[in-house]
Amino acid sequence: MNIAIIGYGKMGQVIERIALERGHQVTLKITVDNAADLNPENLKDVDVAIEFTTPENAVKSISTCLENNVPIVVGTTGWYHQFDVVKQKCDENQGTLLYATNCSVGVNLFFKLNEQLAKLMNNHPDYEVKMDEVHHTQKLDIPSGTAITLAEGIITNLDAKTKWGIQPSADKSELFIEAHRIENVPGTHQVTYSSAIDDIEIKHTAHNREGFAQGAVIAAEFIHNKKGIYTMQDALFG
Repeated sequence: MNIAIIGYGKMGQVIERIALERGHQVTLKITVDNAADLNPENLKDVDVAIEFTTPENAVKSISTCLENNVPIVVGTTGWYHQFDVVKQKCDENQGTLLYATNCSVGVNLFFKLNEQLAKLMNNHPDYEVKMDEVHHTQKLDIPSGTAITLAEGIITNLDAKTKWGIQPSADKSELFIEAHRIENVPGTHQVTYSSAIDDIEIKHTAHNREGFAQGAVIAAEFIHNKKGIYTMQDALFG
């Protein structure tokens, strides 16, 4: 496939290496300095785009790709309040979009584990659940999209929690997500169930960007020649 990388920073460079290793070509690289190069002329030979930019730029990049019949994998989070606009754009153009709060294969397995644990804990109200997430200081959205997906998995399966928040609250129905921003940390998410007797913890720690980049390329391979809106769960688990 001919791949466009929109957001050719540290993540984009790892995506390029993995894409080349898997037999693809990177024919377009977009940075903040050449954003105008994301145009119909340069997209005409692109099979799939992979986007890792910022919440402020994501929707514009998505729209440009959809308008030019280029399937796009979106790894940026923080834009989901505009999802309805993007969905309408995708439908109007009969386009292809895969969006993911986290492209890592390991994290998506962690999502499944989190949901199963919440189901089990639903019968044990003596345990109180909280979440911790740690990311590098360049991570702009708080909490992370990954943390929000984890929170939604808990809320769906644990009757005691109906919402989440990023500040401690006396409201027992609110799941507390404690967010930390630390230099050079790729990403850590931990869910802890605590009681007077013991703690139960599940944790995912990213060692580098490899898992995210590999998952993004897998997602690009999945949506090639498809139409519609997909998630990483579709790409990995069908």
